[in-house]
Amino acid sequence: MSVYTSDVGEPIDRKTSRSICNAVGERLQQSLRPEPSPLSDRLQYLMDELRKRDHVAARLE
Repeated sequence: MSVYTSDVGEPIDRKTSRSICNAVGERLQQSLRPEPSPLSDRLQYLMDELRKRDHVAARLE
């Protein structure tokens, strides 16, 4: 089954159409990604503690 790309009638296959849609979707997600909100001091502290513990745990493996 073909998908028509324009009034000229140039067909593209379903796999190519899906690949194009996926690529456009990925670009939109990157472009429209919300800016991260700053963490509260407490939450930032907890995140730092988690990173430290992950780092220590990784060294013990």
